Amino acid sequence: MDRERLKRNLQAVAARIAEAARRAGRDPAGVTLIAVTKSVDAATTQALIELGARDIAENRQQTAAEKLPQLPALNGPRRPVLHFIGPLQRNKVKRVLEQFDVIHSVESVKLAAEVSKRALELGRTAAIFMQVNVAGEAQKGGFEPEELGDSLKEIMSLPGLRVLGLMCMAPYSIEPEAARPHFRRLAELSRALMPPGARALSMGMSGDFEVAIEEGATHVRVGSALYE
Repeated sequence: MDRERLKRNLQAVAARIAEAARRAGRDPAGVTLIAVTKSVDAATTQALIELGARDIAENRQQTAAEKLPQLPALNGPRRPVLHFIGPLQRNKVKRVLEQFDVIHSVESVKLAAEVSKRALELGRTAAIFMQVNVAGEAQKGGFEPEELGDSLKEIMSLPGLRVLGLMCMAPYSIEPEAARPHFRRLAELSRALMPPGARALSMGMSGDFEVAIEEGATHVRVGSALYE
């Protein structure tokens, strides 16, 4: 992809994030842009990092295993934070922990226990988001809102974990406003259940990240808007 076009898109998304934060009376610095690079090659990913992207995300462990070693930025002073945002199988937890800094898709107590176990084996603390199925979609994983409180107690007691907050994916819609009730619900759950220091909200993608910011998102996962 043309570098100048990529630069313009990155600047445009950053400007939209800042404006959405200001509308909500928030400091734009409180919103982290995660550049989702799952659909682009290593050269484009490297260019994004060189242009200022401080956080990047992949959703498949095997694809990341091929792409990440091709990124010179991972060995330099401007190493980005690496986020894993895809569905996570327990048999791939160790490899994901070896590759990524943050996991956004912990969707069960059993998976959290596996992450805890593998993190201890690797001598590290795993930063995680708990995925919540706020829309009740059968095809999506995540904690049911009603079970989140009890599950949280178990997960917070596990060693080797740092729970950053909650994550959700709103149902697809061409209307960004359709996502607002789901983002608002996640924010309500966070305020009601999450302890101080674990109230980050990973929500919002290319089609609805501005609405997510208005509802309290601290991390937005943006892909296609960067490559249009």
